[in-house]
Amino acid sequence: MIKLTGYIDVPADRLTAVTEALPKHIALTRAEAGCLSFEVTPDAAHPGRFQVAELFVDRAAFDAHQSRTKMSDWAKTTDGIPRSYQIENLTE
Repeated sequence: MIKLTGYIDVPADRLTAVTEALPKHIALTRAEAGCLSFEVTPDAAHPGRFQVAELFVDRAAFDAHQSRTKMSDWAKTTDGIPRSYQIENLTE
């Protein structure tokens, strides 16, 4: 399994666009083959920060997710927004 945890820091001037795009991004990701869980939640302690937790069955499913999102509306909406993530391979 592949686990990603981290956050995205959305600037105030882009918060509305990101918040509006987020439900579709979450729904599309959760519908992907191999997605076990996908959570993006606001961080109450840091305005504009969203905590991200993803779990995929294997590297192939995670890589397919990454490929899909690179061409998505989400990628366009969040282009250039700082992110901090850690990726773990839980099956090694």
